[in-house]
Amino acid sequence: MKAACRSCGATHLETILDLGDFPLVNALPAPEDLGRPDPRYPLVLVFCPGCSLLQITCTVAPEELFREYLYFSSYSDTMLAHARSLVERIVADRKLKKEHLAVEIASNDGYLLCNYQRLGVPVLGIEPARNVARVAEAKGIPTIVEFFGRTLAERLTAGNRRADVIHAHNVLAHVADLNGVVAGIRTLLAPDGVAVIEAPYARNMIEGLEFDTIYHEHLCYFSASAVVVLLARHQLVLADVERVPIHGGSLRLWIAHAGSEVQPSVTALLAEERELGMTRIDYYRDFGMRVSALRDDIVAYLRQLKAEGKRIGAYGAAAKGAVLLNYARIDTDLVDFVADRSPHKQGRYLPGVRIPIRGPEALIEDRPDYVLLLAWNFEDEIRAQQADYLRQGGRFIVPVPAIRTD
Repeated sequence: MKAACRSCGATHLETILDLGDFPLVNALPAPEDLGRPDPRYPLVLVFCPGCSLLQITCTVAPEELFREYLYFSSYSDTMLAHARSLVERIVADRKLKKEHLAVEIASNDGYLLCNYQRLGVPVLGIEPARNVARVAEAKGIPTIVEFFGRTLAERLTAGNRRADVIHAHNVLAHVADLNGVVAGIRTLLAPDGVAVIEAPYARNMIEGLEFDTIYHEHLCYFSASAVVVLLARHQLVLADVERVPIHGGSLRLWIAHAGSEVQPSVTALLAEERELGMTRIDYYRDFGMRVSALRDDIVAYLRQLKAEGKRIGAYGAAAKGAVLLNYARIDTDLVDFVADRSPHKQGRYLPGVRIPIRGPEALIEDRPDYVLLLAWNFEDEIRAQQADYLRQGGRFIVPVPAIRTD
């Protein structure tokens, strides 16, 4: 069956990068799972000339990816600060009070909505991962344990619930039914409401060689140009846009009902993308070649360090780390362990390469000479947390967009 564009349905899609068959990067096997092979699925990045959307071709069932999930946003100080400042800004600018409602799609452990609640604004979380939703509920965040789409939105509005603010942070890229989710946002959004969506920016990925953001959960990689086409299909507009540094460079999209005022920031960014060529295939053609060259550089550097007798660890059992290690085929021959702050990941293994995950204290206890910084998008936070390791002579290797050791 020929793949069709997830946004516009076009079937003429151009291949940008083929990573081969890949494990599910957030499915971290426990010790009792090590005797079973990790499920693998094709991972191919393509471009749609019809609507400019970058996307992957394979859809893994959402139930397999998200019903039990090991990523908890509250374990990142950067994410907590990012959410707090955004919510405080929105509550002040829009004068939100107890008669309003803030909804978050894929609300995780309530890390964002708790800020609205603290400021006296009612909230509703929608989170399909049962284990994560339980944590949010324990914090007092009312949470519906379902996948969001048009059907759920219609059910909520039938009960006279409309959202003054809808958040969808790092979720629009994850949804298999892209048009269904956008239709649901339109249904649930109050007439003068705003949807705030954050998604990794395709431009940062291409220009910064952020190939490690490509995995089965990330079905789409957005430009403003692709977003405008998608929204127009559902009588929504991109009213404002910002570029924010989170996750290696993201777009913050302010979405409103058709007829709302569009800020100059949108017109300017669309013109910039056209000037760069982001609506044409030529902009993307050499991405695969540059990625394979970076992979070879990383492997050669680690092998050189091992030949010199150096011990190498890694930090960040994040999805992007599993992508890099699997694509480069880096296993325990080169990297002894991966340290991670989340207790939900410790004691497990990275899929595919089967590198054990330990707590951050392993950096001091085992003191590897070098640590490959897999969660490089949180470099400043990790450096601050692991200052003792660095003071004792440890060194970080930052792999993207080019190898840097300091």
